[in-house]
Amino acid sequence: MKMQAAFSSSAPHLVPARKYDHDLKDWGIIPTMIEGHSRTSGVMLSCNADGSSEVGIWVCTPGFWDCHVTSDEFCHFLEGHCTYTHETGEVIEIVPDTIAFFPKDWKGTCRVHETVRKVYMIR
Repeated sequence: MKMQAAFSSSAPHLVPARKYDHDLKDWGIIPTMIEGHSRTSGVMLSCNADGSSEVGIWVCTPGFWDCHVTSDEFCHFLEGHCTYTHETGEVIEIVPDTIAFFPKDWKGTCRVHETVRKVYMIR
């Protein structure tokens, strides 16, 4: 399948999202690291002019950090393995093809065991 990106389309899209890496930008190291040095990269597919929502691809390498979700976030994990642990102790295992919704103010930790790639929407 040929890679295709149409960011300025009436319906911005990438094909195939699982393999797309042409425009991934280095987004740096997670600032709340507990252990390791998780490095993130990604590409924003679309963003509202007022910044109220955005959609993109996010990639993160292994490590362990404190996680505080500051806006509602819907995720479809395409690759990798990680474990989110809510501050209540609830454990959420993420493997390829997992869909998750993290509501605003979700707090806990994230441990990336194997580099993860997700499609996300923040609002």
